[in-house]
Amino acid sequence: MTVTAPGPAAAPAPAAADIRRQELAAFLRSRRERVTPEQVGLPRGARRRTPGLRREEVAQLACVGVTWYTWLEQARSIKVSAQVIDAIARALLMDPSERAHLFALAGAVDPRPEAECTALSAEVRRLMRRLGPYPANVQNGRYDVLAYNRSWTHVFGDFDAMEPRDRNCLWLLATSRSWRETFLDRDEMLRDLVAKFRGAMAEHGAEPAWKELRDRLAGASAEFRELWERHEVATMAPHVKRYQHPQVGLLRLEHRMLWMAPLTHAYRLIAYVPADDETEERLERLERLAEPSAEA
Repeated sequence: MTVTAPGPAAAPAPAAADIRRQELAAFLRSRRERVTPEQVGLPRGARRRTPGLRREEVAQLACVGVTWYTWLEQARSIKVSAQVIDAIARALLMDPSERAHLFALAGAVDPRPEAECTALSAEVRRLMRRLGPYPANVQNGRYDVLAYNRSWTHVFGDFDAMEPRDRNCLWLLATSRSWRETFLDRDEMLRDLVAKFRGAMAEHGAEPAWKELRDRLAGASAEFRELWERHEVATMAPHVKRYQHPQVGLLRLEHRMLWMAPLTHAYRLIAYVPADDETEERLERLERLAEPSAEA
Protein backbone atom coordinates (compact mmCIF):
# COMPACT_ATOMS: atom_id res chain seq x y z
CA MET A 1 0.00 0.00 0.00
CA THR A 2 1.37 3.34 -1.01
CA VAL A 3 1.00 6.17 1.46
CA THR A 4 1.05 9.69 0.06
CA ALA A 5 2.52 12.30 2.32
CA PRO A 6 0.14 15.13 3.05
CA GLY A 7 0.91 18.36 1.26
CA PRO A 8 1.26 21.73 2.94
CA ALA A 9 -1.86 22.93 4.69
CA ALA A 10 -3.88 25.41 2.71
CA ALA A 11 -3.69 28.96 3.99
CA PRO A 12 -6.89 30.04 5.70
CA ALA A 13 -9.15 32.25 3.63
CA PRO A 14 -9.02 35.90 4.63
CA ALA A 15 -11.89 37.00 6.82
CA ALA A 16 -14.47 39.39 5.46
CA ALA A 17 -13.26 42.11 7.83
CA ASP A 18 -9.69 41.73 6.52
CA ILE A 19 -10.87 42.02 2.94
CA ARG A 20 -12.88 45.12 3.74
CA ARG A 21 -9.91 46.76 5.49
CA GLN A 22 -7.74 46.04 2.44
CA GLU A 23 -10.36 47.57 0.18
CA LEU A 24 -10.64 50.59 2.46
CA ALA A 25 -6.86 51.09 2.44
CA ALA A 26 -6.67 50.84 -1.34
CA PHE A 27 -9.60 53.21 -1.80
CA LEU A 28 -8.09 55.83 0.51
CA ARG A 29 -4.74 55.66 -1.28
CA SER A 30 -6.39 56.05 -4.68
CA ARG A 31 -8.42 59.06 -3.54
CA ARG A 32 -5.42 60.67 -1.82
CA GLU A 33 -3.25 60.35 -4.92
CA ARG A 34 -5.73 62.12 -7.18
CA VAL A 35 -6.20 65.25 -5.00
CA THR A 36 -3.63 67.97 -5.73
CA PRO A 37 -2.26 70.28 -3.02
CA GLU A 38 -3.66 73.26 -4.91
CA GLN A 39 -7.21 71.85 -4.64
CA VAL A 40 -7.06 71.96 -0.84
CA GLY A 41 -5.08 75.19 -0.48
CA LEU A 42 -1.65 73.69 0.23
CA PRO A 43 1.64 74.70 -1.45
CA ARG A 44 3.02 72.14 -3.90
CA GLY A 45 6.70 72.68 -3.09
CA ALA A 46 9.67 72.03 -5.37
CA ARG A 47 10.64 68.53 -4.14
CA ARG A 48 7.27 66.78 -4.14
CA ARG A 49 7.48 63.20 -5.44
CA THR A 50 4.16 61.86 -4.16
CA PRO A 51 1.29 62.06 -6.65
CA GLY A 52 -1.49 63.97 -5.01
CA LEU A 53 -1.39 64.53 -1.24
CA ARG A 54 0.97 63.07 1.33
CA ARG A 55 -0.45 61.06 4.23
CA GLU A 56 0.54 63.73 6.73
CA GLU A 57 -1.31 66.33 4.67
CA VAL A 58 -4.51 64.29 4.72
CA ALA A 59 -4.10 63.82 8.48
CA GLN A 60 -3.60 67.57 8.91
CA LEU A 61 -6.65 68.44 6.82
CA ALA A 62 -8.81 65.88 8.66
CA CYS A 63 -7.41 66.80 12.10
CA VAL A 64 -6.37 63.22 12.90
CA GLY A 65 -3.03 61.75 13.91
CA VAL A 66 -0.53 60.92 11.16
CA THR A 67 0.22 57.51 12.68
CA TRP A 68 -3.48 56.68 12.95
CA TYR A 69 -4.15 57.64 9.32
CA THR A 70 -1.09 55.67 8.19
CA TRP A 71 -2.40 52.58 9.98
CA LEU A 72 -5.73 53.08 8.21
CA GLU A 73 -3.99 53.03 4.81
CA GLN A 74 -2.02 49.97 5.94
CA ALA A 75 -5.25 48.06 6.63
CA ARG A 76 -4.47 47.76 10.34
CA SER A 77 -7.26 46.51 12.58
CA ILE A 78 -8.25 49.76 14.29
CA LYS A 79 -11.58 51.24 15.32
CA VAL A 80 -12.87 53.97 13.03
CA SER A 81 -15.48 56.47 14.19
CA ALA A 82 -18.05 57.98 11.86
CA GLN A 83 -16.84 61.48 12.74
CA VAL A 84 -13.27 60.69 11.63
CA ILE A 85 -14.47 59.05 8.41
CA ASP A 86 -16.57 62.16 7.76
CA ALA A 87 -13.49 64.38 8.24
CA ILE A 88 -11.41 62.22 5.86
CA ALA A 89 -14.15 62.28 3.22
CA ARG A 90 -14.20 66.06 3.38
CA ALA A 91 -10.41 66.32 3.29
CA LEU A 92 -10.27 64.15 0.16
CA LEU A 93 -13.07 66.11 -1.56
CA MET A 94 -15.23 63.00 -2.04
CA ASP A 95 -18.46 63.24 -3.98
CA PRO A 96 -21.66 61.62 -2.59
CA SER A 97 -21.02 58.25 -4.26
CA GLU A 98 -17.41 58.08 -3.03
CA ARG A 99 -18.49 59.16 0.43
CA ALA A 100 -21.15 56.43 0.61
CA HIS A 101 -18.58 53.86 -0.54
CA LEU A 102 -16.09 55.04 2.10
CA PHE A 103 -18.62 54.68 4.93
CA ALA A 104 -19.65 51.24 3.66
CA LEU A 105 -16.03 50.03 3.63
CA ALA A 106 -15.43 51.50 7.09
CA GLY A 107 -18.57 49.82 8.46
CA ALA A 108 -19.77 53.16 9.81
CA VAL A 109 -23.04 55.11 9.62
CA ASP A 110 -22.82 58.46 7.87
CA PRO A 111 -23.70 61.11 10.49
CA ARG A 112 -24.52 63.75 7.90
CA PRO A 113 -28.26 64.12 7.28
CA GLU A 114 -29.53 63.54 3.77
CA ALA A 115 -29.20 66.99 2.24
CA GLU A 116 -30.40 66.02 -1.20
CA CYS A 117 -32.20 63.09 -2.74
CA THR A 118 -30.03 62.11 -5.68
CA ALA A 119 -32.89 59.96 -6.98
CA LEU A 120 -34.97 63.06 -7.79
CA SER A 121 -33.64 63.57 -11.29
CA ALA A 122 -35.44 65.59 -13.94
CA GLU A 123 -36.48 62.33 -15.60
CA VAL A 124 -38.04 60.99 -12.39
CA ARG A 125 -39.93 64.25 -11.82
CA ARG A 126 -41.17 64.21 -15.43
CA LEU A 127 -42.37 60.61 -15.07
CA MET A 128 -44.12 61.46 -11.81
CA ARG A 129 -45.98 64.36 -13.45
CA ARG A 130 -46.96 62.22 -16.44
CA LEU A 131 -48.59 59.65 -14.15
CA GLY A 132 -51.49 62.01 -13.42
CA PRO A 133 -54.39 61.58 -12.79
CA TYR A 134 -52.84 58.76 -10.77
CA PRO A 135 -51.41 59.99 -7.44
CA ALA A 136 -47.64 59.48 -7.30
CA ASN A 137 -44.76 60.42 -5.02
CA VAL A 138 -41.13 59.64 -4.24
CA GLN A 139 -40.39 58.26 -0.77
CA ASN A 140 -37.34 57.09 1.14
CA GLY A 141 -37.10 54.15 3.52
CA ARG A 142 -38.59 56.17 6.40
CA TYR A 143 -41.75 56.97 4.39
CA ASP A 144 -40.78 60.63 4.01
CA VAL A 145 -42.59 62.05 0.96
CA LEU A 146 -39.78 63.79 -0.92
CA ALA A 147 -41.70 64.84 -4.03
CA TYR A 148 -45.24 64.40 -5.40
CA ASN A 149 -47.44 65.23 -8.36
CA ARG A 150 -50.60 67.38 -8.37
CA SER A 151 -52.82 64.30 -8.33
CA TRP A 152 -51.26 63.25 -5.03
CA THR A 153 -52.34 66.52 -3.41
CA HIS A 154 -55.83 66.26 -4.94
CA VAL A 155 -56.33 62.92 -3.22
CA PHE A 156 -54.27 63.02 -0.02
CA GLY A 157 -54.16 66.69 0.96
CA ASP A 158 -52.16 69.88 0.49
CA PHE A 159 -48.61 68.74 1.17
CA ASP A 160 -47.28 72.17 0.15
CA ALA A 161 -48.90 73.61 3.28
CA MET A 162 -47.22 71.08 5.60
CA GLU A 163 -43.93 71.40 7.41
CA PRO A 164 -41.32 69.27 5.58
CA ARG A 165 -40.86 66.92 8.52
CA ASP A 166 -44.64 66.29 8.64
CA ARG A 167 -44.64 65.01 5.03
CA ASN A 168 -44.27 61.45 6.21
CA CYS A 169 -46.86 58.74 5.59
CA LEU A 170 -46.29 56.99 8.91
CA TRP A 171 -46.54 60.28 10.82
CA LEU A 172 -49.75 61.28 9.02
CA LEU A 173 -51.34 57.87 9.43
CA ALA A 174 -50.61 57.98 13.18
CA THR A 175 -51.47 61.63 13.90
CA SER A 176 -53.61 63.18 11.14
CA ARG A 177 -57.33 63.45 11.85
CA SER A 178 -58.19 63.70 8.15
CA TRP A 179 -56.18 60.57 7.29
CA ARG A 180 -57.86 58.76 10.19
CA GLU A 181 -61.30 59.65 8.81
CA THR A 182 -60.70 59.10 5.09
CA PHE A 183 -58.62 55.89 5.05
CA LEU A 184 -61.26 53.21 5.64
CA ASP A 185 -58.70 50.60 6.70
CA ARG A 186 -56.60 53.06 8.66
CA ASP A 187 -56.04 50.93 11.79
CA GLU A 188 -54.86 47.93 9.78
CA MET A 189 -52.70 50.17 7.61
CA LEU A 190 -51.05 51.76 10.65
CA ARG A 191 -50.25 48.38 12.18
CA ASP A 192 -48.79 47.21 8.87
CA LEU A 193 -46.71 50.36 8.37
CA VAL A 194 -45.31 50.29 11.92
CA ALA A 195 -44.28 46.65 11.38
CA LYS A 196 -42.56 47.58 8.10
CA PHE A 197 -40.83 50.54 9.76
CA ARG A 198 -39.54 48.30 12.55
CA GLY A 199 -38.27 45.78 10.03
CA ALA A 200 -36.47 48.47 8.02
CA MET A 201 -35.03 50.10 11.12
CA ALA A 202 -32.95 47.01 11.87
CA GLU A 203 -30.50 48.30 9.25
CA HIS A 204 -30.73 51.96 10.30
CA GLY A 205 -31.01 51.89 14.09
CA ALA A 206 -27.91 54.05 14.61
CA GLU A 207 -28.96 56.76 12.16
CA PRO A 208 -30.19 59.97 13.83
CA ALA A 209 -33.04 60.63 11.37
CA TRP A 210 -34.56 57.18 11.98
CA LYS A 211 -34.29 57.47 15.76
CA GLU A 212 -35.75 60.99 15.68
CA LEU A 213 -38.81 59.84 13.72
CA ARG A 214 -39.37 56.86 16.03
CA ASP A 215 -39.07 59.02 19.15
CA ARG A 216 -41.29 61.74 17.70
CA LEU A 217 -43.98 59.20 16.87
CA ALA A 218 -43.72 57.61 20.31
CA GLY A 219 -44.16 61.01 21.93
CA ALA A 220 -47.19 61.97 19.82
CA SER A 221 -49.14 58.71 19.42
CA ALA A 222 -50.18 56.20 22.05
CA GLU A 223 -51.22 53.88 19.21
CA PHE A 224 -47.73 53.95 17.77
CA ARG A 225 -46.20 53.20 21.19
CA GLU A 226 -48.50 50.20 21.67
CA LEU A 227 -47.83 48.85 18.17
CA TRP A 228 -44.09 49.41 18.50
CA GLU A 229 -43.97 47.36 21.68
CA ARG A 230 -45.46 44.37 19.84
CA HIS A 231 -42.18 43.94 17.92
CA GLU A 232 -44.05 42.90 14.79
CA VAL A 233 -42.20 43.05 11.48
CA ALA A 234 -43.45 42.94 7.90
CA THR A 235 -42.15 43.35 4.39
CA MET A 236 -43.54 45.41 1.53
CA ALA A 237 -46.28 43.87 -0.58
CA PRO A 238 -48.88 45.40 -2.92
CA HIS A 239 -52.32 45.80 -1.42
CA VAL A 240 -55.49 47.79 -2.07
CA LYS A 241 -56.10 50.97 -0.06
CA ARG A 242 -59.68 52.15 0.39
CA TYR A 243 -59.96 55.93 0.57
CA GLN A 244 -63.19 57.90 1.01
CA HIS A 245 -62.59 61.14 -0.84
CA PRO A 246 -64.92 64.00 0.20
CA GLN A 247 -65.55 65.09 -3.42
CA VAL A 248 -65.68 61.96 -5.56
CA GLY A 249 -66.37 59.15 -3.09
CA LEU A 250 -64.71 55.78 -2.64
CA LEU A 251 -61.28 55.26 -4.24
CA ARG A 252 -59.72 51.81 -4.33
CA LEU A 253 -56.02 52.26 -5.00
CA GLU A 254 -53.17 49.78 -5.34
CA HIS A 255 -49.59 51.02 -5.14
CA ARG A 256 -46.87 50.11 -7.59
CA MET A 257 -43.22 50.88 -6.85
CA LEU A 258 -40.21 51.73 -9.00
CA TRP A 259 -37.03 51.32 -6.92
CA MET A 260 -34.19 53.78 -7.47
CA ALA A 261 -30.57 54.23 -6.34
CA PRO A 262 -29.03 54.54 -3.86
CA LEU A 263 -30.63 51.38 -2.51
CA THR A 264 -29.37 52.07 1.00
CA HIS A 265 -31.96 54.84 1.30
CA ALA A 266 -34.75 52.77 -0.34
CA TYR A 267 -35.79 55.58 -2.66
CA ARG A 268 -38.80 54.57 -4.70
CA LEU A 269 -41.34 56.17 -6.99
CA ILE A 270 -44.80 55.03 -5.89
CA ALA A 271 -47.83 55.27 -8.14
CA TYR A 272 -51.32 54.65 -6.76
CA VAL A 273 -53.22 52.99 -9.61
CA PRO A 274 -56.97 52.31 -9.72
CA ALA A 275 -58.05 48.85 -8.61
CA ASP A 276 -61.31 49.12 -10.57
CA ASP A 277 -63.00 51.11 -13.36
CA GLU A 278 -65.02 53.22 -10.91
CA THR A 279 -61.85 54.49 -9.25
CA GLU A 280 -60.33 55.25 -12.66
CA GLU A 281 -63.34 57.40 -13.57
CA ARG A 282 -63.34 59.14 -10.18
CA LEU A 283 -59.66 60.04 -10.40
CA GLU A 284 -60.22 61.55 -13.84
CA ARG A 285 -63.20 63.49 -12.50
CA LEU A 286 -61.17 64.73 -9.54
CA GLU A 287 -58.48 65.94 -11.93
CA ARG A 288 -61.08 67.93 -13.88
CA LEU A 289 -62.58 69.39 -10.69
CA ALA A 290 -59.15 70.57 -9.55
CA GLU A 291 -58.23 72.32 -12.83
CA PRO A 292 -59.93 75.71 -12.15
CA SER A 293 -58.30 76.05 -8.73
CA ALA A 294 -54.94 75.14 -10.21
CA GLU A 295 -55.21 77.99 -12.71
CA ALA A 296 -56.29 80.57 -10.12
